[in-house]
Amino acid sequence: MHINWFKYSSPQTFYPLAGKMIPWFAWLAVVFAIAGLYIGFAIAPTDFQQGEAYRIIFLHVPAAWMSMVIYIVMAGWAALGLVLNARLSAMMAQALAPTGAIFTFIALVTGSLWGKPMWGTWWVWDARLTSELILLFLYLGFIALQSSIDDARRADRAGALLALVGVVNVPIIYFSVKWWNTLHQGSTISMGAAPKMVTTMLTGMLLMALAFWMYTIAVALMRVRCIILERERSAEWVKQLSGADL
Repeated sequence: MHINWFKYSSPQTFYPLAGKMIPWFAWLAVVFAIAGLYIGFAIAPTDFQQGEAYRIIFLHVPAAWMSMVIYIVMAGWAALGLVLNARLSAMMAQALAPTGAIFTFIALVTGSLWGKPMWGTWWVWDARLTSELILLFLYLGFIALQSSIDDARRADRAGALLALVGVVNVPIIYFSVKWWNTLHQGSTISMGAAPKMVTTMLTGMLLMALAFWMYTIAVALMRVRCIILERERSAEWVKQLSGADL
């Protein structure tokens, strides 16, 4: 059976599809989160060097991953909206930004909570921490810039340019521990080498990463539906939808 996916590039056709997908991703987020937290905080063994304090990584590491991945995806949607003049792509970028900012904030806070017992301080101007903080400012700047421009098209273009310029910060975050002498430890998971951690720990971390992914998709779909209704409020289908809801 052939499915014409291009028809879902229209806000009108994507709106009901998003509504159907939200519960599935939301429940998957709950299931993965329960499993990940249980493995991370109840089953995973105590680290012989860091003790129980290391368990913050089950929140910190997936949040840090998501902060970078969401920005890349957001910038990709923004670029599509800029190049193809696609309304839904720009809306998706706008919908992703707040969630990316939240995960960046979580990564910074949990990193500070881990750094206090390990480094003896809440914060250091470490290359990775500083570039992660810049990422938070990029998210907030993207949100503020779009909110400050009344015309949606102009706001989308301005936000897309900022998002694309900010992409250069993502590889800086990822490779900072290799490029500079930093306090931050190197990656324990690499695509080209075996993981440097117990399998149980790795499983818990990956489950939490999946939970964060499912949460991101569910929340982004919820938010983009709100954006669609706001931007398309003058369209006849939205008026009919509002009448049906009443």
